[in-house]
Amino acid sequence: MSHMTVPTITLNNQTTIPQLGFGVFQVPPAETAETVSQAFEVGYRHIDTAEMYQNEKGVGEAIASSGIARDELYVTSKLNNGFHRPDDARRAFDETLSALGLDRIVAETGVVPAVNQIEVHPYFTNEDARAASIRHGAEVEAWSPIAQGKVLDDEVINKIAANYGKTASQVTLRWHVERGDIVFPKTMKQERMRENFDIFDFTLTQDEVAQISALDRGGDGRNGPNPDTFDYIPD
Repeated sequence: MSHMTVPTITLNNQTTIPQLGFGVFQVPPAETAETVSQAFEVGYRHIDTAEMYQNEKGVGEAIASSGIARDELYVTSKLNNGFHRPDDARRAFDETLSALGLDRIVAETGVVPAVNQIEVHPYFTNEDARAASIRHGAEVEAWSPIAQGKVLDDEVINKIAANYGKTASQVTLRWHVERGDIVFPKTMKQERMRENFDIFDFTLTQDEVAQISALDRGGDGRNGPNPDTFDYIPD
């Protein structure tokens, strides 16, 4: 299956971005280049990293050795919490580009972010933050799309999965895609990379999407820290 099968979303700067990407959170820096290269083999063309993961350099190495045209690859990275002041942000951004080995960015994107990466999954659908992002013209990137595996035993999701001959993980990722989220399932096993990639040959009914959305547990379903009270600045 070629990467051409991944649907794209048009951002507010008129560029397009693949809706399915590959996340490298918790991938050890020394193994990142190899893991990302495997993801490219499977067909992923959008990589999600962050300064905090300390593996941007490995992502850059995989990009450099991939032989894939630069305009076919997309990279999402994130600013550390300690670098929000404008000058710090600019310097951190330069460091990110330098670590990734990417020295150009589309100019004149306007001030509204093109994407907002927030926690979203069936147990924490985070609708208010999603709606606010979309209202401002920013697309939603969902981190923790399968709630770090917590949704995989869910009865509702498994019942739907059985109808399609798909896994709970595939159905959950498909739910995100149907709703317009950009997702980054994370795994270091190529066989799982393939499974997560194989979600474009079926669609869920509106009723099935609604059943999965109804699994929302509000704040109780949250996996990560609450941004309103989050105080984490790494040393």
